[in-house]
This record gives sequence, structure tokens and C-alpha cells, in this order.
Amino acid sequence: MQQQFTIQVSPAEAENHQHISAYLATAAGKKREAITGFHILRKSIDARGRQVRINLTLNVFIDEPFHQRSINTISFPDVRQARHAVIIVGAGPCGLFAALQLLEKGIRPIILERGKDVRARRRDLAALNKEGEVNPDSNYCFGEGGAGTYSDGKLYTRSNKRGSIDRILNLFVQFGADERILYEAHPHIGTNKLPNIMVAMRQQILAAGGEFHFEQKVSAFNIKEGRITGVLTASGNRFDAAAVILATGHSARDIFQLLHLQQILIEAKPFALGVRIEHPQELIDSIQYHCSTRSEFLPPASYNLVQQVGGRGVFSFCMCPGGIIAPAATSPGELVVNGWSPSKRNNPYANSGMVVSIEEKDYGNQAGALSAMHFQQQVEKKAFDAGGGKFVAPALRMPDFITRKISSTLPPCSYLPGVHAAPLWDVLPGFVYKSLAEGFKAFGQKMRGYYSQEAIVVATESRTSSPVRIPRHPLSLEHPQIKGLYPAGEGAGYAGGIVSAAMDGEKIALQLVELFTRKDS
Repeated sequence: MQQQFTIQVSPAEAENHQHISAYLATAAGKKREAITGFHILRKSIDARGRQVRINLTLNVFIDEPFHQRSINTISFPDVRQARHAVIIVGAGPCGLFAALQLLEKGIRPIILERGKDVRARRRDLAALNKEGEVNPDSNYCFGEGGAGTYSDGKLYTRSNKRGSIDRILNLFVQFGADERILYEAHPHIGTNKLPNIMVAMRQQILAAGGEFHFEQKVSAFNIKEGRITGVLTASGNRFDAAAVILATGHSARDIFQLLHLQQILIEAKPFALGVRIEHPQELIDSIQYHCSTRSEFLPPASYNLVQQVGGRGVFSFCMCPGGIIAPAATSPGELVVNGWSPSKRNNPYANSGMVVSIEEKDYGNQAGALSAMHFQQQVEKKAFDAGGGKFVAPALRMPDFITRKISSTLPPCSYLPGVHAAPLWDVLPGFVYKSLAEGFKAFGQKMRGYYSQEAIVVATESRTSSPVRIPRHPLSLEHPQIKGLYPAGEGAGYAGGIVSAAMDGEKIALQLVELFTRKDS
């Protein structure tokens, strides 16, 4: 017999299978020997009380042989002779999962990625961190796996409408992720493990007959009588197909400009902008877990903060326990910071984006559909100038940020290019600075100790989402103006994170499968 139980145990007990089995035997009214094994279905941390507890939901095997957890493995047919092919522009989570879905249904994906493969990409990241040199086509945002490869690997999302979260997680496990992501409340892979998973996906796509082309930046969309027929790339190559999935990510400004130049409808979109906050991880642990020293059985603590300031949202974004702050710029002369964590989250600092909502009234309409993008870009240029060059970031201690004081010293920081004390109130738009200052005060009340001299504020976090939306029909998912063009993922304004982007890619792929099936019947 198999039966589900939900129990609450201490962090140490949660790691002791013998203890859990004994607890389950009591709950089931059975002897200990009757519990032959269990699968964890759900695991979450409850840190609301003085003592941290672990909530476990388990599928328990009682008086019957125990079977190991089975992973739903998907097989992919050979598509070399497939009747239909689809061009996918961008090899981030959206593009990769669209390709895998197409493969599964017998359609040949042709992936065009402006950046390099993971191995070559690492050298460009090293040059950015150590030398202050950015390659516009190979950086933390562009290259194999897209921004997802170096975005910490958080796999939780509030979106259930786009597709199956379980399917996405199972595919990650199939390509090398730890099975724990299937049941943890906030699943996380880690930036150190994501590259190998992305490579495994690419190898599967190639083995099944799909195409993967690196360093192929799209320079033109071939359109005839209102229908896309393919694309041209900057290297002079032409790729033809009846459908193009545009999954370029939220930082592909040249694609937004190209669409605008070719008079393909796009729209300015609200986004969020702010800074990265970094604390010692020990401080965040002590606040969240109500202890002086974190238990070895607990992960580094995280937080999620939100505050309304003058009718405007101030909120944490992409919180990275045990992580580092990284330079995420995609062009010279513009400074952007982001955060990530390794799988063990064992770095000594905790960082999080802390951002303010940017609305249409803020960026205006002077540049039409590119107005929000230009607003974003101007702030990034100010941040670069304030840092003094080579992607050194302007920064302040949190109390000095609030009191408009230049910090005489800065606390240690994980940001490798370095930090420089600078007047962030001159870098950020006035309303963003004021909203953040009031938000930090409120967060200090919600999390005693958060408002601290040990906290460093680093500018600027500006790539929370795309400043452009590429419209699509709600049913066909095609661009309303260009037949065969399918905007997808974060760059088109339809996702926010790895899982939602992956689900959106699959959603587009399934729509194309249905379309091709109708044509063939």
C-alpha cells in the first residue's frame, strides 16, 4: 500500500531517513519494519517561529516493496528528413525548450545563437571580470544557454498557465540536474552546473538531426507579402524556414532596433530598475533563522521583500543566497549588475536586486516604441561613468545611500571588477533613488538587522525584464503583422525567469506542431 503523509520535523531530522521512517510508522499506526521506503514529494522551510521547521510531504510505501523514483524520460526521434523546419533565434531557455519540444514532435529546429558555446564563452566572461573588456556578442547575457546559463538557475515560478512546470523540471533532470529540484519548494540548480546541462541539451538536439549555429547574429528578417521567409545573419548567411521563433532575451537591443527599422510592430513596456544589495550571508542567516549560527542542515537563508512607496512598488528581485554580484553589461560604456549562486550557495555573501517599477509616465514617448529601452540605457551609461570605467561599479554603504553621504570606506564585496564610492542619487532617476531609500528603511523594520553598515548598495540593476514587448495574437501566437513570426520568452515580454521562458518556448512549439499537422492533413 502507498499512502501520502505530511509531517513537520527539525532540519536535522529531515536529513535522517531512519528518523523519518520511524515517524511515519507512528503516523500510520504500523511497526517500523512496515515502512519500506518513501519519496519526498514536497519540501519547504518554515522559519516563521523561533525554531525553524521543515515541512515534508511524502509518498510512503507500507508493507510492499519500495521502488525508486522514476523519471519521465523523453525520447527524441531523428528529424534529418523531417518535412518541416523552424528557425529559433536565441539559445536561451526559451529557445532550447522550444527546440526540444519541436524535436519530440518530429520537427527540425534550426537554432541561431549570436554568441559562443559555453567553453568559449567562459574566456569572454574572464576578460569582462578581470580586464573590463566586454564582447557585445559573448557575455553574461549572450551565448549558449543565454542569460539563463549564468542567472543562478532558480527554477521556481508563479506561472502555471503557460504549460507544465513538472515537465520542465523533469527535462532538466533528464539532462543532468539533481532530482531534488522535483520536490524542493524553491528548486535551484546553480550556475556551476547549468553550463553542462545546456551542453547536454545541445548535444541531444544535434544527435537528433537539429541544427545549432553559433556566432550567427540576425541582421535582417526576410519578409515577403507580410510573411517571414527566413533571416539573414551578420556573417552573410541566409537561413530559410516557414516559421521563426524569436527568443532573443531581454537584452537584445539590436533586435528591438532592427524590428523598429523594418517597421515591424513593437511596443514600449514597463519594467523595473534599481540596484543590487549585498550583505554578509551570516547576517541574513541570523535574521531569517533567528540564530547566531546557521545549522549545517539548513541552506543559506534567502528573503523576499516588497513595499509600496508613494504608490510605486519597491521589491527584491533574483535574490542569491551564498552568491556573487556579476557584471552583466552587453555593450561598452554601460554598466549593469546581476547576481548568481553556485549549487552549494557557499559564498560568504547574499545579494539581491532591489528595484523600483518604471511606468510609461516615467520614460515618456520621445523615442516611440524604444522609449523605455533608451531610458534604461541612459541610466546604465551614468552608472558606468560614475564607476570610473572598466566596469568598476558605483556603490555606497546602505545608511550612506539613505542619508546622501559618500561612504569613506566600502565593505568587502563579491563584485570582481571592483566597487567605487559614488553619489548614486546622481546615477539613478530621482524617483527611483527616493523610492529605494524609503524602501530600505521599511525593509529594516521588516527584517531587523537588514538596514546595516555591512550592507553595500551597488548600481545598477536594470535588466529585470524587457523594456519592449513584441506583440502576438492571443490565439495563434503569431505576430499580428507578420505571418510566421512568433515572439517568445523574456525578450518579447512574455516570461520572467528560466521556467516561465522555457514553458513559453514550448507553448509556441506546440502551436506550430498543431499548425503543421493541419497543413499536412
